[in-house]
Amino acid sequence: MDFKTISRWFLILGVCFLIVGIIFWLLGRLSTREIPGTLKIQMGNATFVFPILLSIILSVVLTLVLNLIGRFLSH
Repeated sequence: MDFKTISRWFLILGVCFLIVGIIFWLLGRLSTREIPGTLKIQMGNATFVFPILLSIILSVVLTLVLNLIGRFLSH
């Protein structure tokens, strides 16, 4: 592999880390109680919180991002 290919991989990896970092930063600012579509189950002292709508949205966004990266790499 030459330096051009390696540098392209590092740029793509850096952009992916940036996107994941922004997503985690935004998730840290949101409270799961504020998001509609959140499943919350309480049994005694245990609480289970699962944001269903947020999971669907993240799945769609990550699918789009990974498809764009895949198309960029295939050219």
